[in-house]
Amino acid sequence: MISVDEALARCLALVAALPVEQVPLAQAAGRYMPQPATATRDQPPFAASAMDGYAVQGDPAAGDRFTVVGEAGAGHAWHGTLGPLQAARIFTGAPLPSGATRVIIQEDVTRDGDIITVKDGADSATHIRPAGQDFRTGDTLSPRLLRPNDLALLAAMNLPLVPVTRRPVVAIIATGDELVMPGETPGPDQIIASNSFTLKALAEEAGAEVRLLPIARDSAEALRYVLGLAEGADVIVTTGGASVGDHDLVAEVAASLGMERAFWKIAMRPGKPLMAGRLGGAALLGLPGNPVSAVVCAHLFLLPMLRALLGLPAEAVAPRLRTAVLAQDVAANGPRAHYMRATLTETDSLPRIAPFDRQDSSLLSILSHANALLLRPVGDGARSKGELVSYLPI
Repeated sequence: MISVDEALARCLALVAALPVEQVPLAQAAGRYMPQPATATRDQPPFAASAMDGYAVQGDPAAGDRFTVVGEAGAGHAWHGTLGPLQAARIFTGAPLPSGATRVIIQEDVTRDGDIITVKDGADSATHIRPAGQDFRTGDTLSPRLLRPNDLALLAAMNLPLVPVTRRPVVAIIATGDELVMPGETPGPDQIIASNSFTLKALAEEAGAEVRLLPIARDSAEALRYVLGLAEGADVIVTTGGASVGDHDLVAEVAASLGMERAFWKIAMRPGKPLMAGRLGGAALLGLPGNPVSAVVCAHLFLLPMLRALLGLPAEAVAPRLRTAVLAQDVAANGPRAHYMRATLTETDSLPRIAPFDRQDSSLLSILSHANALLLRPVGDGARSKGELVSYLPI
């Protein structure tokens, strides 16, 4: 068995950043932009009013009177030039007229016909947004996973197309005669297939396009057929069939199809029978069949592989462990790294973490209540309440 770190390194060696494609801005949310985006114009492109009011020249005082000689609205500039004691009615976002040096907000004046008079206690701010205040032509937005807020900036930069990494295509295959799909009627010796739905959601949340393939039954012919349906995928994920039983056929069938195995079995729990390799143009990740094992391995190996395929920087690819305060005593750990399902409670300082008493890898109810994995390193001694420990949020 190899360590978790070694297994992750071998998984990441199976993948590389995918090509970049141009997508319309409206389709760029949640996509990874691997290269800087460059503004093609200043924002704002002209000095603009920050308020509704009156553009004037100079530094008016209470009681000063101005004659209104024009009006400027957003998208409708006034092209005259203001002289002393002249004003232009102006609205938020409108270009500042030539000669103006200040906007008096409308609440600070009285108006009688074309004459405005400055009130006592008028605001002394200029209320002008200088040209290029937000950004200038040539300024860049650094590579990132694009959030909705980033789309507003890209739009203001006048970029209708965005360079993003192609979405990784993930094909998910559940294996086993014991499985039926949700909504079907299971036989007396069958269970509902559940792993694929969590894996699909995790992969899609990470930015992948997912193909949920039919359940592969326990025959080499059936598995070979379903693996054939995964053609064109960047990552093939199987669940079950990677252990040592008579019906665990994934390794055998994949090898017959030319898979180059990277490893099989790792020193961790849950998830010992993990397998990875390369099958044709795809990385193959053989997850255990037990639900918790499959999900934990997906967090530790599948998600980093997808981040690498998207081209994220190296420091953002591997799972990032965090620190919490242990909320209860825990016994010593054995020869395999243990990722314990746990609940995390926020505090004013470090969060507190409490592992569940039951850690069986088939318990979906426990997994549903967990929001963290408490890491117990190989050979770690007993830990007492209040000690600092490492965890992975899930």
